[in-house]
Amino acid sequence: MLWKCSVCGYMHEGDNPPVACPKCGAPAEKFNALSDEDAQKVYASDRTNDIHMEIIHLAMEIERLAKEGIEINLDPSCSALFGQAKNEAWVLKQRSKAELAGHMSRGKW
Repeated sequence: MLWKCSVCGYMHEGDNPPVACPKCGAPAEKFNALSDEDAQKVYASDRTNDIHMEIIHLAMEIERLAKEGIEINLDPSCSALFGQAKNEAWVLKQRSKAELAGHMSRGKW
Protein backbone atom coordinates (compact mmCIF):
# COMPACT_ATOMS: atom_id res chain seq x y z
CA MET A 1 0.00 0.00 0.00
CA LEU A 2 1.18 3.54 -0.74
CA TRP A 3 0.71 6.39 1.68
CA LYS A 4 1.20 10.07 0.81
CA CYS A 5 2.09 12.77 3.32
CA SER A 6 -0.47 15.56 2.97
CA VAL A 7 2.09 18.08 4.24
CA CYS A 8 5.05 17.51 1.91
CA GLY A 9 4.00 14.82 -0.59
CA TYR A 10 6.46 12.15 0.59
CA MET A 11 5.41 8.65 -0.52
CA HIS A 12 5.66 5.73 1.92
CA GLU A 13 5.22 2.09 1.01
CA GLY A 14 3.93 -0.27 3.68
CA ASP A 15 0.90 -1.71 5.42
CA ASN A 16 0.66 1.40 7.63
CA PRO A 17 1.91 4.97 7.40
CA PRO A 18 5.16 5.76 9.18
CA VAL A 19 5.02 7.10 12.74
CA ALA A 20 6.52 10.32 11.40
CA CYS A 21 7.24 11.50 7.87
CA PRO A 22 10.94 10.92 7.07
CA LYS A 23 11.00 14.19 5.10
CA CYS A 24 9.03 16.73 7.12
CA GLY A 25 8.33 14.99 10.44
CA ALA A 26 4.53 15.15 10.11
CA PRO A 27 2.70 12.56 12.25
CA ALA A 28 1.12 9.40 10.82
CA GLU A 29 -2.36 10.94 10.74
CA LYS A 30 -1.16 13.35 8.04
CA PHE A 31 -0.69 10.40 5.64
CA ASN A 32 -3.46 9.37 3.24
CA ALA A 33 -3.68 5.94 1.66
CA LEU A 34 -3.61 6.11 -2.14
CA SER A 35 -6.30 4.30 -4.08
CA ASP A 36 -5.19 1.27 -6.08
CA GLU A 37 -5.54 3.36 -9.26
CA ASP A 38 -3.40 6.21 -7.91
CA ALA A 39 -0.80 3.79 -6.53
CA GLN A 40 -0.60 2.11 -9.95
CA LYS A 41 0.12 5.51 -11.56
CA VAL A 42 3.03 5.99 -9.16
CA TYR A 43 4.44 2.52 -9.75
CA ALA A 44 3.99 2.74 -13.55
CA SER A 45 5.79 6.08 -13.77
CA ASP A 46 8.67 5.19 -11.42
CA ARG A 47 11.10 4.15 -14.16
CA THR A 48 10.30 7.02 -16.52
CA ASN A 49 10.77 9.50 -13.67
CA ASP A 50 14.20 7.94 -13.03
CA ILE A 51 15.06 8.26 -16.72
CA HIS A 52 14.10 11.95 -16.74
CA MET A 53 16.28 12.55 -13.67
CA GLU A 54 19.20 10.79 -15.39
CA ILE A 55 18.70 12.93 -18.51
CA ILE A 56 18.80 16.04 -16.30
CA HIS A 57 22.03 14.80 -14.71
CA LEU A 58 23.61 14.09 -18.10
CA ALA A 59 22.52 17.47 -19.46
CA MET A 60 24.18 19.14 -16.48
CA GLU A 61 27.38 17.23 -17.26
CA ILE A 62 27.23 18.33 -20.92
CA GLU A 63 26.72 21.91 -19.74
CA ARG A 64 29.75 21.66 -17.42
CA LEU A 65 31.96 20.24 -20.17
CA ALA A 66 30.77 22.82 -22.69
CA LYS A 67 31.59 25.65 -20.26
CA GLU A 68 35.08 24.18 -19.82
CA GLY A 69 35.51 24.05 -23.60
CA ILE A 70 34.38 27.66 -23.92
CA GLU A 71 36.89 28.72 -21.26
CA ILE A 72 39.74 26.94 -23.10
CA ASN A 73 38.79 29.06 -26.13
CA LEU A 74 40.88 27.05 -28.62
CA ASP A 75 39.37 28.63 -31.72
CA PRO A 76 36.11 30.38 -32.68
CA SER A 77 34.45 27.38 -34.35
CA CYS A 78 35.28 25.11 -31.40
CA SER A 79 33.97 27.67 -28.90
CA ALA A 80 30.82 28.13 -30.98
CA LEU A 81 30.19 24.39 -30.96
CA PHE A 82 30.61 24.30 -27.19
CA GLY A 83 28.21 27.24 -26.87
CA GLN A 84 25.64 25.41 -28.96
CA ALA A 85 26.05 22.23 -26.87
CA LYS A 86 25.58 24.28 -23.68
CA ASN A 87 22.35 25.79 -25.04
CA GLU A 88 21.02 22.42 -26.23
CA ALA A 89 21.80 20.85 -22.85
CA TRP A 90 19.70 23.58 -21.19
CA VAL A 91 16.76 22.75 -23.46
CA LEU A 92 17.04 19.01 -22.73
CA LYS A 93 17.19 19.70 -19.01
CA GLN A 94 14.15 21.99 -19.08
CA ARG A 95 12.08 19.52 -21.14
CA SER A 96 12.67 16.75 -18.61
CA LYS A 97 11.97 19.09 -15.68
CA ALA A 98 8.69 20.14 -17.29
CA GLU A 99 7.73 16.50 -17.87
CA LEU A 100 8.49 15.64 -14.23
CA ALA A 101 6.37 18.58 -13.10
CA GLY A 102 3.55 17.26 -15.27
CA HIS A 103 3.93 13.81 -13.75
CA MET A 104 3.73 15.26 -10.25
CA SER A 105 0.65 17.32 -11.04
CA ARG A 106 -1.08 14.15 -12.30
CA GLY A 107 -0.12 12.07 -9.26
CA LYS A 108 2.54 10.06 -11.09
CA TRP A 109 5.32 10.56 -8.55
